[in-house]
Amino acid sequence: MKFFNIEKTSEGKARAGEITTDHGKVQTPIFMPVGTVASVKTVHQRELKEDIKAQIILGNTYHLYLRPTMDIMQEAGGLHKFMNWDLPILTDSGGFQVFSLSKSRKMSEEGVKFKSHIDGSYHLFTPEKSMEIQRQIGADIFMAFDECVAYPSGYNEVKASMEMTHRWLKRCIDWNEANPELYGHKQRFFPIVQGSTYSDLRKISAEVISEAGAEGNAIGGLSVGEPEEELYRITDEVTDILPKDKPRYLMGVGTPWNILESIGLGIDMMDCVMPTRNARNAMLFTWQGVMNMKNEKWKSDFSPLDEFGTSFVDREYSKAYLRHLFVSKEYLAKQIASIHNLAFYLDLVKVAREHIVAGDFYEWKKSLVPVLRQRL
Repeated sequence: MKFFNIEKTSEGKARAGEITTDHGKVQTPIFMPVGTVASVKTVHQRELKEDIKAQIILGNTYHLYLRPTMDIMQEAGGLHKFMNWDLPILTDSGGFQVFSLSKSRKMSEEGVKFKSHIDGSYHLFTPEKSMEIQRQIGADIFMAFDECVAYPSGYNEVKASMEMTHRWLKRCIDWNEANPELYGHKQRFFPIVQGSTYSDLRKISAEVISEAGAEGNAIGGLSVGEPEEELYRITDEVTDILPKDKPRYLMGVGTPWNILESIGLGIDMMDCVMPTRNARNAMLFTWQGVMNMKNEKWKSDFSPLDEFGTSFVDREYSKAYLRHLFVSKEYLAKQIASIHNLAFYLDLVKVAREHIVAGDFYEWKKSLVPVLRQRL
């Protein structure tokens, strides 16, 4: 069974492909909703599958390790069974969360000692421990343990961090080779390119990661505060180096226009908390632009939430009703907005794929990006 198959390439780098896992196929380019603690916030698994049309979701190693703990995870038979999700799952390594706890962690060559944000208890994540946890979670795709430095960071700091990430990668690979899967399905391993916004370091890292020969590769350390043009420049440089016959995952990206630009640069997989986080703050992404549902202008607008939307919430609720819910601080507002935004993101990559197959992706993207960015 071939893990990744490219079905169509465009006149540039954009490509339409298919990933095959033991829990089903994923058509690329794809956006992956983030289910941090075995839940995509405010959304039922049934809605994820039937209304949002998610093909693959994320779980978070750091959060799942702390709660519900790996004893419960293994007792349940892995994350798929625990959360009743029978489609593919990807897990991060826990690295980004651990390194974001800058005031309560201590890093060494061995790994990272950190203090739990839940109860203050101390824990040690090593490359081997991250691999063990991700085995216990049982994701279809799992990540190497890496360090993500803040932006901006000095050249020498980034270089030292990248080199340690590469040493940690070797330890991850060694552990994986010695420890088989737990739940009877294949797990695919992705190493992560680092190097911040330094082109020479990104080139070195991309070459090291390519030589690891994994079944897919990820680009980390972007979308952490750098300007958009830097995000695109580095992504373009790295996708020139990463193997063309393997999926490329750009971690933590982004807005609808970030997603389209990244697809144009040869990215196959993306994830971000933005559609759900912004939804909880009353921001809706649509084919016409961005809507703030708390604005007075929607107060008496009884038209459907989004006439071009693909989910049931777009047809069944009005703009005026959703504004009322947000102003009234009703929980249902966050749920409606989250379903809408996630469905829009999945529709966006689906239509992008159709344009790649049709051969007019770049022309379509150029005309659409300014529309997506405008405020309604």
